[in-house]
Amino acid sequence: MGNGKIAIRQFIVLVTMFCVGSSILLVPAALAIDAKQDAWMSAIVGTLVGLLLIVLFGKLASRFPDMTLVQMSEWLLGKWLGKLVGLLYFVFAFLLSVFMLRYIGDFMTSQMMTETPIEAIHILFMTIVVMGVLLGLETYTRTAEIMFPWITVFFVTLAILVAPQFQSPFIQPVLAHGIKPVLRGSFPLIGIPFLELVLLLMLTPFVAGPERRLKGFLIGGCIGGLLVFGVTIVSILVLGPDMTVRDIYPSYVLTKKINIGNFLQRIEAILAVVWFFTIYFKLTITFYVSALILAQVLGLPRIRPLVMPLALHTLVLALVVYPNIMYGIQFAGKMWTPFAMTFGLALPLLLLAVSFIRRRKGAAPP
Repeated sequence: MGNGKIAIRQFIVLVTMFCVGSSILLVPAALAIDAKQDAWMSAIVGTLVGLLLIVLFGKLASRFPDMTLVQMSEWLLGKWLGKLVGLLYFVFAFLLSVFMLRYIGDFMTSQMMTETPIEAIHILFMTIVVMGVLLGLETYTRTAEIMFPWITVFFVTLAILVAPQFQSPFIQPVLAHGIKPVLRGSFPLIGIPFLELVLLLMLTPFVAGPERRLKGFLIGGCIGGLLVFGVTIVSILVLGPDMTVRDIYPSYVLTKKINIGNFLQRIEAILAVVWFFTIYFKLTITFYVSALILAQVLGLPRIRPLVMPLALHTLVLALVVYPNIMYGIQFAGKMWTPFAMTFGLALPLLLLAVSFIRRRKGAAPP
């Protein structure tokens, strides 16, 4: 069911891709709503809190190195209550897949291919996701490993090319309204993506080297948080806090500002391609995890019979999950983090507490 093992470096790449995913386009604006010019500080706070969450996930993974999230839930809480928790995580993973697909459709139909029906974009993208899932964890993980250096190089190059347009007054005054707006501003980043990383506990048993999984988790989270921080502070320095908030996709607008000698300009399509890669891997991971969770809850030996039905349901739900782009942005910025806390904080803490109790009573995981 797990399609073999992946190396620790590949796991780091998966965590990084998951963190960057939709964040590079959506999070800068969400951070700046409350924090304004201090949004870069909110990115730091959100990343630090996210690393603490990763330590929590790593503790669970180290206590049950050969178990997925569903398996450890069933062992700790009993068969039926564990399956109920598994179904809750399935809803979480599947809903996240639906949101990722809708984000792609919204971006394409509002920014690049305005005359193309959103259904056509969804079908084409979902076809590639299904291919990746059917080929297995090792295959799309190796693909992510190949693409990762190019994605990193692009982000570094983007920062260098827009550096001449940095305006330091845009990040001043620092902490003009105190620390509270910074803390409120960090909430979207905590929810997207760090609380969502709990879903990767479905993949940790397939990562070689159990003793290095937490380290890989933390390294991937640090790299992902650093990239989001970089995009956020560059957006503030070039666009200013007001423009960053007003633009739905500030990092996409950022690339339109590049103009080197009236020759190198309008390279926003490259950012779109890079974003397609990052969100593709996040969507593939969440879709794969949702199929894996459902298979384990139902006791199926393979996920293949579930892939096509889930893909069709994803296509349908992506059209109705929210009415328009602005509603989706508001939901992601304000409501997603409290919702995700149930799955990324409350339930993992419950499982960890039960594991301590059971260990004191002398029960050892199989």
